[in-house]
Amino acid sequence: MTPNSMVSVGDIAEVFDGPHATPKKLESGPYFLSISSLIKGALDLSQSAHLSEEDFKQWTKRVTPEPGDILFSYETRLGEAAMMPTGIRACLGRRMGLLRPDRTRVIPEYLLYAYLSPDFQSTIEQRKIHGATVDRIALKELPSFPIRVPSIAEQRVVVDNLKALDDKIQLNHKINQTLEQMAQTIFKSWFVDFEPAKAKIAALEAGGSDEGALLAAMQAISGKGEAELTRLQAGQPEQYAELRATAELFPSALQDSELGEIPEGWEVAPLSAMVNLIGGGTPKKSEPAFWNGNICWFSVKDVPSDGNVFVVETEDKITEEGLNRSSTKLLPIGTTIITARGTVGKLALTGVSTAMNQSCYGVVASDETGPYLNYLRLSEGVDTLKRNTHGAVFDTITRSTFDTVLQSRSCLALRQRFEQTVTPMFEAIRNNLIQSNTLSEARDSLLPKLLSGELAVSAAETQLTDAEELADV
Repeated sequence: MTPNSMVSVGDIAEVFDGPHATPKKLESGPYFLSISSLIKGALDLSQSAHLSEEDFKQWTKRVTPEPGDILFSYETRLGEAAMMPTGIRACLGRRMGLLRPDRTRVIPEYLLYAYLSPDFQSTIEQRKIHGATVDRIALKELPSFPIRVPSIAEQRVVVDNLKALDDKIQLNHKINQTLEQMAQTIFKSWFVDFEPAKAKIAALEAGGSDEGALLAAMQAISGKGEAELTRLQAGQPEQYAELRATAELFPSALQDSELGEIPEGWEVAPLSAMVNLIGGGTPKKSEPAFWNGNICWFSVKDVPSDGNVFVVETEDKITEEGLNRSSTKLLPIGTTIITARGTVGKLALTGVSTAMNQSCYGVVASDETGPYLNYLRLSEGVDTLKRNTHGAVFDTITRSTFDTVLQSRSCLALRQRFEQTVTPMFEAIRNNLIQSNTLSEARDSLLPKLLSGELAVSAAETQLTDAEELADV
């Protein structure tokens, strides 16, 4: 790396400030970004609200984020940054700033990596201003912050090596989103819309036979037509037999209930009758022996991004002593966690054994339902739980709140068959997430070495290959 590669931020980028207030939040429309959307160098839009077109015009008078701009936090969560993607209309949220790179001087991806580098993070730490409630950086001072920016050719080497890892991480995220959507779709079809049961009913009402009704349910479950099922029977008889056995578990009639019509023989029960709740706790912060161990300790800041479902790493970790000398408990893999105080209704599945704080519940099924159906039942009922929160200061989900969520429940055999169907999807999500964490660690290890010129290109490529092979194990 060239010796004179240190420049000031203002030499290679313009600095813009976001709004100092918050517009009315909507369910759709342009995004109103949030500093909570900046997660490990990426933008997680699931953490952002929306605003109206009228407010969008008002809140983008200072600046409208463009693809390649670097978004960052200048209050709380200092050091977080992400690149503005293409195809998104958004305005900056409160406590957010924006760097618009001079592309004749710096590649946008490189600017992001340089911002996230240990050297620049150290500069932020040294120059931050301690406030009464939060720390911040003064935006008027940011242009003077030193940052390492070599020639465009050298920047390209850094970007090419690090982006290969980020692209794989992003691909895993997209795959996870698709897999979760598939599992949610099957859950809704079976247990909310009752499509297989209704397919049987429709076939019988049209004068069909019991066999025809069964075939209709098989089509509803698999999404295959009659000809495709015939080929499946000939080519994969075991899979066909399993599909047929699943269809046989659905009734061919509906019955009235408190929820409206549900499949015959099913029951309606409150969520409280289908789960057991586990409380959490926080080891004493003043006791160093309780912290910085190897046991994951979950709080709301560890909620997985959209589609990743599992928590396999947490920002804070505790020791065995901290676990044993506090009210927190170690939750086994596959436990659903729900945030229950303040920011309520966020869900996660434990991908490793995990403890948690007292603002959460661990939720496990009490009726022999598997962990993934249990998670999806919670996901289906979470809006009702959130509507029925109460508290003088904070919104709170209490144990009695689970009484307010009524759901239909099928026979155990069908619940077990569903668990068998979606388990490979959830296991793939978990494995992808673990792989992404390995790749992320490799990227974070390479980042300072590449930016400082400590690591030669050939050595970087070797470490990149080693990291990808390790992640695939």
